[in-house]
Amino acid sequence: MKMAGSYLHDFVALIFPELCQACGNSLVGNEALICTGCTYDLPFTNFHNQPDNVVARQLWGRINFNQIYVMLYFTKGGKVQQMMHQFKYRNMPQIGNKLGQIAGGQLAGHHSYQTIDFILPVPLHPKKLKERGYNQSTRFAEGLSDKLNIPVDSENLIRIKHTESQTLKARFSRYENMKDVFKIQNPELFINKHVLLVDDIITTGSTIEACGLELLKIPGLTLSIAAIAYAE
Repeated sequence: MKMAGSYLHDFVALIFPELCQACGNSLVGNEALICTGCTYDLPFTNFHNQPDNVVARQLWGRINFNQIYVMLYFTKGGKVQQMMHQFKYRNMPQIGNKLGQIAGGQLAGHHSYQTIDFILPVPLHPKKLKERGYNQSTRFAEGLSDKLNIPVDSENLIRIKHTESQTLKARFSRYENMKDVFKIQNPELFINKHVLLVDDIITTGSTIEACGLELLKIPGLTLSIAAIAYAE
C-alpha cells in the first residue's frame, strides 16, 4: 500500500513532471536526472580501454601523463550538449555528480586508476564561482570519488587569473589565454603522488595543458586526466 507521501509525490510529478536532462522527456519510476533510455544511448567513448585514444594523441608531446579518459562525445545539438547546458548554465549541479558516478563505475575496475591518491577538479576563478554558485568540475569529481573512494582536493589547485571564455577562441588563442592562470598553494602535498585532474569538456586541451604543466613542476608527481566530454 502506498504511503501518503508517495501519493503526494505522484501528484506533484503529474503537475510538475521531472524531466530527463538529456532528452527532455518525463522521468518515470526510479529514474533520476537522466532517463534509462538516454543512459544506455549516450555516446560513450570507451577511452578507458584505448590508451592511444584521440584525446591522448592530441596531448602527446605537450604534457606528460599516465592515462587520459573522457566519457562522452560532444556534438552540437546532441543530447550531451543539452545535458551539459543544463549542468553549467541552468543550476543543475547534481547532473555532474550523476555523470561522475557513471564515469567512476567505468573506471572502478581499471588497473590504471587504482593508484590515484587525489582527484583534482580544474578550478574556477572566485568571481566565476560566485556567479555560477558551484564548480562543475568539482561536482564531476565528487561523483568519481563516490565510486572510486578517492578523496577530492578542491583547495590546493587554484585559478589566480580571471580569463575570457574559451568557447570562440582558436587553439593558439586558447593556449595564450591560459598562460600563468593556475597555481599550487601547497605543492609538498602532491610530491610523489598520483593525481587525477578532471574537467568538464576537453576541446583543444589548453586548460588541461596549463593545469598539467603547473602540477608537473612538483617532484615525483604522476598525472592522469579525466573529463565528461570531448568536443572535436
